[in-house]
Amino acid sequence: LPRTAELFQNYPNPFNPVTTISYALSTDGQVELGVYNLNGQLVRSLVNENQAEGNHKIEFNADDLTSGLYIYELKVDGKSVQSRKLILMK
Repeated sequence: LPRTAELFQNYPNPFNPVTTISYALSTDGQVELGVYNLNGQLVRSLVNENQAEGNHKIEFNADDLTSGLYIYELKVDGKSVQSRKLILMK
């Protein structure tokens, strides 16, 4: 099991229109995973639920979004764990 919560780089990156986002949790907790535009606006909530410790992954389909740079952020129990960049190229 991971020692801390960790957010991994999406794959593939750049992508069109589907990518996979993986993360690991060291303890059970309330997990939020969101995708934001560069203005800081939430464009997609991917996860918002209690999850068990361990490794997790989710497929993100951005078919309805425009090409560009986005930020995805993992929060556990309301605290930001990590954020990373992803690039959508259509």
